[in-house]
Amino acid sequence: METNHAKDVSRKKHKGKGRHRGAQTFRRGRALDFRERLYIKRDTLKKQLEASEYKEIRQIIIGELKAVELIIEEFTKQFELHELENVSDRKEEDPAGE
Repeated sequence: METNHAKDVSRKKHKGKGRHRGAQTFRRGRALDFRERLYIKRDTLKKQLEASEYKEIRQIIIGELKAVELIIEEFTKQFELHELENVSDRKEEDPAGE
């Protein structure tokens, strides 16, 4: 049975080595897609929070909303997606790159 220490050493040894740009781009694209689905869930919860028919479970929705926002934040940090947001924001502001 592999110990936790051995797993950590194994992860550190392989971290960042031998990666192909295409595979990394593919994984990053999948991460962005997943984060977009989280944004949709967050927006849905916000709409439910405002809707009168969900008034009885408002506290539950608030809790779910906080949880989804935390997951988005952690996911963005873990996969360093904030870098891409800044680049795409700049492209949208100035599509010509000027």
